[in-house]
Amino acid sequence: MDNIYLTLFYIFRFFIKFTPNFILNFLLNFLASFIYFFDRKHRKIVKVNLDLAYENKLTDEKKTKIAKDCYRNLIYVLADFIKNQGATKDEILDKVSFINNGILEKALLENKKIIIMTAHYGNWELLSLSIAAKFTPLSIVGRDLDSQIMNKILAKNREQFDIELLSKSGAMKGMVKALKSNRPVGLLVDQNTKSNEGILIDFFGKKARHTTSIAVLAKKFDAIIIPAFIQTSDHSKYIVKFLEPILVEDTEDKEDDIRKCVQKQADVTQRIIEEKPEEWFWLHKRWKNQYEGLYK
Repeated sequence: MDNIYLTLFYIFRFFIKFTPNFILNFLLNFLASFIYFFDRKHRKIVKVNLDLAYENKLTDEKKTKIAKDCYRNLIYVLADFIKNQGATKDEILDKVSFINNGILEKALLENKKIIIMTAHYGNWELLSLSIAAKFTPLSIVGRDLDSQIMNKILAKNREQFDIELLSKSGAMKGMVKALKSNRPVGLLVDQNTKSNEGILIDFFGKKARHTTSIAVLAKKFDAIIIPAFIQTSDHSKYIVKFLEPILVEDTEDKEDDIRKCVQKQADVTQRIIEEKPEEWFWLHKRWKNQYEGLYK
């Protein structure tokens, strides 16, 4: 199976590397539509998620458009991922601009312990590369792929510009080590967790499980949580937005301090998704912990 994955990857990389952009964009759009049409399993997941999030606030036509655009965004993220292999810092920064980057620069200047919070939104693979290329080395958490060969390719791309890739399994130890050495940590926090790995918060008006990792680390190390998200309008130029830091309250009720911090993380993620819902990863069963039956 690894050989099949590797063959498909090299074929796809060949087209990405050597096809003129005007033809490539046509092919990518066609591929996104093709996959959307035949991928009934994930298409249903997207529909359930959109219904939970927006109920009757959006028409079925609008939800369908968001779903198709979501598939399109994912194909372009994959294509850009391939383009970025072996890219220089200048090549990465040529297609990225930053908004409110003073927030991160101030925290770095003050030698604060920093946790960068983001989501599977926009071109999230480019987000860490652009931050490392422009501002600071960092440690990021990612899930290993089932294919060992493809996982090596993924890691090689993610670890450019002094980025340390921490496996999601057992990542807490690595994040603690990074923060102790004042190395910023990046974490995606928009996916469902098991009941024993997260707490219930409100997300789009529905209960959802959310990891407490960032809140726990921020409280332990007095770290600053900086939300950062990346958006695009044409899949060639990108904007990275740094938002106002999230702080953990320090009261005698530690559990409530953590809960409030986690809710703030969910709230800021929701606001970004609402700005451009087509750029979020709707294919994940975000509300599975509470609404598992709807996904069957």
